Amino acid sequence: MSGKDVRLAVLIDADNVSASYIKPMMLEIARYGNPTIKRIYGDWTKPQLGPWKQVLLDHAITPVQQFGYTSGKNSTDSSLIIDAMDILYTESVDGFCLVSSDSDFTRLATRLRESGKIVYGIGEQKTPTPFVAACDRFLFLEILSPKKGQENKKGAKNTSSKAHEENIEEVVEEVKDQSQTERTIQFMDESTCDLISSSISDLADEDGWAFLGDVGNLVNKKSPSFDSRNYGYSKMSKLMQSLDFVECELRVNEKNPQVKLIYVRNKEDN
Repeated sequence: MSGKDVRLAVLIDADNVSASYIKPMMLEIARYGNPTIKRIYGDWTKPQLGPWKQVLLDHAITPVQQFGYTSGKNSTDSSLIIDAMDILYTESVDGFCLVSSDSDFTRLATRLRESGKIVYGIGEQKTPTPFVAACDRFLFLEILSPKKGQENKKGAKNTSSKAHEENIEEVVEEVKDQSQTERTIQFMDESTCDLISSSISDLADEDGWAFLGDVGNLVNKKSPSFDSRNYGYSKMSKLMQSLDFVECELRVNEKNPQVKLIYVRNKEDN
């Protein structure tokens, strides 16, 4: 199914996510599917959730009230989990977006995937590894927020940004990234390099070449939190071009000459 056909249930833990992320988060979710169910859970009598109240109407998110009946117990988590299971059995959705940095949703993500649903996790970088690993893909909120100093420039570039988002999967000219963004939240360590290198080898043909799109998909299956934006690159192709151990080749699509495809291989295999 295309992204527009995928129906998603977006369930947000208000206690673990800042309201400042809502706009870029919803734009990101729209890339993966149509958020037909949008709910947010919390005790709305608490003043700390005040910022959320100002943005819920703008994004048509339904607030779910959950009182904290016992001190020290998080009843919000239980309410979200119960709703998720109800939606699983009563609603026609293809996947879930679980927005939280809380490891308590690890088993929920696992259970939803066991039922054949795709699960996107969204949270801050502090999210425990078990919850990250339990999702099909996990996105860190820190890479979604606007870069400092860019807010005032967005008005003039709104049209081009929209076109870029709509064609995010399109392969463009092979141009090296001139500079990394200010949103770099991770560094390319040895284990990440090994992950990329081994994924290329797994898909390589007799000459060592592998289609970049397939490599990206395999890397995400092995490491759900992998995203080129974590390392300061807007696209996987730009990240690959920055790696010393990877060789990139631009090829013309025989079926559609206007579309250019990028293939990669490990230089040590050459």
